[in-house]
This record gives sequence, C-alpha cells and structure tokens, in this order.
Amino acid sequence: MAVNLDKPQRWKADTQLSVDDYNRWFLEYAPITYRETRAHATVYVEDILLRTDNLRRLTGDLLFQHPDALEMLRMSTSPPIARDRLVGLAQVSKSLIENMERRKRISPNLTETVVREQLERITSVISHLIDQDIFIWFNGDTDPTLEEVRRASTVVADRLCGMLTDPLIRNAQEKRQLQRITLWLETHGYAESEVRNLRQMLSGTFAHRVNVAAMQEGSVVVNIPIDTVIMPRSAAAGDLPLLVEAKSAGDFTNTNKRRKEEATKMRQLRNAFGDQVRFILLLGGYFDSGYLGYEAAEGIDWVWEHRMDDLAEFGL
Repeated sequence: MAVNLDKPQRWKADTQLSVDDYNRWFLEYAPITYRETRAHATVYVEDILLRTDNLRRLTGDLLFQHPDALEMLRMSTSPPIARDRLVGLAQVSKSLIENMERRKRISPNLTETVVREQLERITSVISHLIDQDIFIWFNGDTDPTLEEVRRASTVVADRLCGMLTDPLIRNAQEKRQLQRITLWLETHGYAESEVRNLRQMLSGTFAHRVNVAAMQEGSVVVNIPIDTVIMPRSAAAGDLPLLVEAKSAGDFTNTNKRRKEEATKMRQLRNAFGDQVRFILLLGGYFDSGYLGYEAAEGIDWVWEHRMDDLAEFGL
C-alpha cells in the first residue's frame, strides 16, 4: 500500500513543512557548531604558523612530520587551492594528498624518497601562491605583529570552517534522523536488536546501520548499508523487515543530483529479494517535487521527519 508516493497533491505542502523543520534545526545547531569549529581552527592555524616561522620556513620536511598541515596551507593561497588543482600543479600523487588530509598520514604506497620529492614540489607551489593580502609580511624583512598573525589566522580559519563544518553538519543530520526514528519506534513498543540478519530478526525489533547483501545485474553480490531495519510486530514467518534509508539535505541542488542513488539501491535489493522487499526513505530537509516524482516513478515510498506517524501506515 502506498503512503506518500501516490499523493502528489500533498508534495508541495510537505516540502515546505520539511524545509521549515530542517531550517529550525539548522539555525539552532549550525551557529554553535561553527563557533566551536572556528575556535579550534584558529588555534590549529596559529600552531602551524609558529612551526613554519609564519610560513617563511615552509619545507617538505615539515609536511613529512606534520601531514595534517596541508589542509591549512591550501587555504593560505590566493585563491585557496583545491586538492585536484594542487595534484596537477605540483605533479604529485593524488593518493598522497588524500592520505595527508583525510587520514592525517603519509601514503603507504610510496617510498620515503618519492614522498619527500613530492612534498618539496607541494611546498614550492604553495609558497608561490601564498595570499599576500593575508600574510602581508611574507616577502618582507620584518616579523609580523601578534595582531597581524591573529588576523591572518582568523581569515584562514574561516576558510577552513566551511570544509570542516559540512561533514559535522551531515553527521549531525544523520544522528538526528536516527534519534527521531528510534524515539518513534520505542514509543510504539519496538526494541533495538543485536541481530543483523534480515531473516533472523524477531518481530517488534529494529537495528541501525545494517549491511545487507543485495545483487547487481549479472548476479554480482554487493553489500548495501541500510540506515534502519524494522521487523513489524505483525510479521509472519518468512516476512522481510522494512528497510529505511535516512535522507537529509540543506538545499535542493544536491538532492536532485543524488536521487539516482536510491533507485539503484532499490533495483539491487529487488534483484536479491524479489518484489516482496520493502524499501522506503525517511526525508528531512529540501526535497522538491522533482526529487519526489523521480522516487515515486521508481516505486520508492517515503516518510517525512515532520510526520513520523506515517510509519504506522507501513504496518508498524
């Protein structure tokens, strides 16, 4: 039975309610997160400036010892240089850049000699592009004042904040959604389960972040992460649980770029479990009629965060 996918007359109003609900959460959460991240980022930038004599002693050895400094150094150029652009300009390994920034360590696939050569090329490019409107002392003979260092650190910290807060906000969105569905389920008599196998879950239980073995075309098995798996209290022997994918977005553009992801998951799940599989979305934020129509055409239904009681209509 369809709950929301077959009611396009409600989509526009639901989208506005969803946007309002998301914005209330964002205005409460984001400023706090940004202030905290900005404070940490400023200290981080000041520490790197201290270690590099305010960027006048920028060496490959520094990056070898402190690979985490690369992210800050990219934000110190004019314009701030993207990872891929740095890879091209310095002619270095992309995996080296990604390991330094994402894992805070040097790539294990390169020898130390090769790494040091590439780090020297990186520092050469960065030194050439240093933003001298921020680091006004860079090519001068005098030391910067404490006020000049603090001002430059704050500017670079602001640049970093956009990079650092986005993942924090995404993680907080996911946490919020899982908390909401947990609250609804527990209020309606469900208990969290340790069982991670779809065929072995007991009725009236649920589990978060379950890997499900689905199937691509050509009978290729692929593991799909499912945010929440719920076995209805009324489930009979052999029934599959309800699979819920939590989706949250702060703008309309990204949702329409990502809308094919859910359709792909649905096809892979049907390949593995047949038409009896039930896969729905938990939507919070910016999801317009274009996105909803695409998912509806794929046979994917959904529940809105602002109307969690719709879950009951899926037999829960």
